[in-house]
Amino acid sequence: MLTKLTGFFHGHLPQLIAFDLDGTLVDSVPDIAVATDRMLVALGRAPAGEEKVRGWVGNGAAMLVKRALADSYDPVAVAAISDEEYEPAMGSFREYYAEENGRLTQLYAGVSEVLQAISQLGVPLAVITNKPKVFADPLLESLNIAGYFNLVLGGECLPHKKPHPMPLEEVGRQLGAAAAHSLMVGDSRNDVEAAKAAGWVSAALTYGYNHGEPVANSEPDWLLDDFRELIL
Repeated sequence: MLTKLTGFFHGHLPQLIAFDLDGTLVDSVPDIAVATDRMLVALGRAPAGEEKVRGWVGNGAAMLVKRALADSYDPVAVAAISDEEYEPAMGSFREYYAEENGRLTQLYAGVSEVLQAISQLGVPLAVITNKPKVFADPLLESLNIAGYFNLVLGGECLPHKKPHPMPLEEVGRQLGAAAAHSLMVGDSRNDVEAAKAAGWVSAALTYGYNHGEPVANSEPDWLLDDFRELIL
């Protein structure tokens, strides 16, 4: 047990393990899709549907809303969205998502048991998400896993979010962990790139949200098909 995990840290446990939230700990797209479609319909637009929304998540709520308004992941189309379009849409999305948050979201298999096993070993745990903290905190509470985490950092908590290394560096500072002894567990290139830039070990789950691109392409240190592989 834990042989692979400790192998990345020269036979020792890491000083810190941080997790992404959406697509890593939880499948939250069903709730996000409902809120997105409610927003679009309120604006007189056609709903996008869960499949499209699944490809748009991963860079925070603001980017999701802009992609929904553009009906596209294309950066040029997204950049063309004006503040006049974005601001009321964002307000509507936040209102609707606050109502939907947690209704259909589910933990991925093995998450509770793995968090419990690692926390019992005394390893500090954190959540580093691009999701606004105002949504992340109640979601973790509703799924009964909030108590495992020493720190939850949302996308609006710092001037930069993943893939910038700043959130990882701040969590490491607050929890007193060295970068080389810290592990970032995520599902997308944002998580892997942030870990590499911060000097952390990166682990990537293949089942999450990565805009249709295999997360293996980002070359994480550790590729997992199942969350439970963290403690095998």
